[in-house]
Amino acid sequence: MLSKIVRGIITLLFGAAGIYVDYLILKVVDIRQLSQTLGFEIHLYWTYIIIFIVLSAFGFFLAPVCMKVFIGLVKWLESRLTRMPIHDLVGGSLGGIVGLLIARLICITFVGIPFLGPILSVVVSLLLGYVGLIIGITRKDDILGFFNFLPKLKGERAEKEKNKDKGHGKQSAAAGYKVLDTSVIIDGRIADIVKTSFIDGVLLVPGFVLEELRHIADSSDALKRNRGRRGLDILNQISKESVIKVEIYEGDFEDIAEVDSKLVKLANILDAPILTNDYNLNKVAELQGIKVLNINELANAVKPVVLPGEEMYIQIMKEGKEAGQGVAYLDDGTMVVVDGGRRYIGQQTTVLVTTVLQTAAGRMIFAKPKGMQEKSSEEFSHEFNAFG
Repeated sequence: MLSKIVRGIITLLFGAAGIYVDYLILKVVDIRQLSQTLGFEIHLYWTYIIIFIVLSAFGFFLAPVCMKVFIGLVKWLESRLTRMPIHDLVGGSLGGIVGLLIARLICITFVGIPFLGPILSVVVSLLLGYVGLIIGITRKDDILGFFNFLPKLKGERAEKEKNKDKGHGKQSAAAGYKVLDTSVIIDGRIADIVKTSFIDGVLLVPGFVLEELRHIADSSDALKRNRGRRGLDILNQISKESVIKVEIYEGDFEDIAEVDSKLVKLANILDAPILTNDYNLNKVAELQGIKVLNINELANAVKPVVLPGEEMYIQIMKEGKEAGQGVAYLDDGTMVVVDGGRRYIGQQTTVLVTTVLQTAAGRMIFAKPKGMQEKSSEEFSHEFNAFG
């Protein structure tokens, strides 16, 4: 029943549009001169009746398509608006209203233009309304900064400045967001760091990161599938801990395809750091002035300091690349290359550190077996005494 009523309304709207088009045409065309040219009299009311019937019939058959397009447009707008952050929604609305007001002032000059005046008014209104909407979204912090009497409508930066002025800068920083990257969730070490209470504030997990984790967990590749499921387990573990609060950010950026770019955009909007161990994301975020908390850099920073000449008791695990070398690993994963350690593979032995190298990938330690080092020293002393 409702569809029939809507179909009737669309039919009448098409008929009314036909009458208006006929009215505009008759303002330009002289009907008397046209009647003389055609050789028969044209009655004014017949033109209205004919065009009303023609366009009404056209609207009647086109109504189902119009309803389908309209319903699809409403659903699309609903999906976009529900996922849009409140600051973007309010800023875009204010910008759109200002754009339409400016368009209204400009459209007054089109009133005297026959036929094209209404068309130009519609085009200018749509154009300036859209421009105002985009400017309102991109400059929402500046626009909402004028509404100081509405604290909930302020931008994130304005709210932080207000907290600082009140002397609550420390509390504001403590309640700040830390945006989690997919790589740091899969890595898993974030759960252990959270338990130590070294990270405060709120861990923010974007919805698009959860979606990427879900895709990885559903992958046909076994390794990727296990990594994705591990990431989901880590998130569940962190969310159950009472040490730190975990929130889900439901918003998305439809105009951005890559997850890393979305993370940078979100961190820029919230003025929040990104927790990651992705080298490329680290560099991109730093170029845009966004603070990055890199788990790998933290791990390297807390490794115990080893100096040349110190003794270490290690187990040599495998053969090195060079002839005679052996390779061992410390508890934190640091690789120790032992010159002449091939003969000790599978054994626990004491070595003396000769060199420590810090690389972009981490730290490498070069050493020699203690017995070999002492033997070399004794041989050097014996040769020196013999020479003397």
